[in-house]
Amino acid sequence: MALEEPARTLTALGYTDIPALSPLTYPGRPVTAPALLHHGELHALPVDGALDDVIKDRTPVLAVGSNASPAQIAYKLTRLNLPVSVPMIPVETHGIGIGCSAHIGRNGYVAAAPYEAPGERRTLVVTWLDDTQLKAVDATELPNYRRVPVPDAPVPGLQLYVSEYGVLTDPETGGAPRPGGGDQAALLTALMALSPALRSLLGPTPADWVRRAAASPSLRERGTLLLRETGLRATPWPH
Repeated sequence: MALEEPARTLTALGYTDIPALSPLTYPGRPVTAPALLHHGELHALPVDGALDDVIKDRTPVLAVGSNASPAQIAYKLTRLNLPVSVPMIPVETHGIGIGCSAHIGRNGYVAAAPYEAPGERRTLVVTWLDDTQLKAVDATELPNYRRVPVPDAPVPGLQLYVSEYGVLTDPETGGAPRPGGGDQAALLTALMALSPALRSLLGPTPADWVRRAAASPSLRERGTLLLRETGLRATPWPH
């Protein structure tokens, strides 16, 4: 009897958290090896020349937040009835740090955003999107983010989304960018500790924050203004 293929569904592989639906799980679980997200399954990709055929005619976009999570990408495309077939490949990057965008997103969380960090190296996921997928993902990022070319890119034509609001800084480190892409509940707790007005508006708990912010554009706008009024906003990515 032939052996059964191992389960490759996102659920079976442990990619169960969708940050858009469960904001405190942001940024979700990223892929750690070259993979093809295909109709709710994750398949290993070759790392040699055979990969060229898979990524042909697609735009490479670097993910610093939840777009590195196959569960989040699958959700974004599936809800628009678009084909879910996306190569996702980790690459080593240089000069890019991950901070926190100085705004509250439509799902209630404070999302990650890149900033210039000369000398910094990290591995980030590249999603390879066809034209239709790219327009769909653009729509989930605009107007809070814009897509720009990556300087000194490790992949030809690589782009990424940068925040129009800049990134949050951390007074405890002398105003350096606050690290992003980590524990969302811990981040929101820290922000509320710095700003009693934010805690009064959206707290007292992280669960309260994301629930209230996701339900109300006006609360998100007021909360974003409070973030900026605290003086924790760093310079946006250069145009």
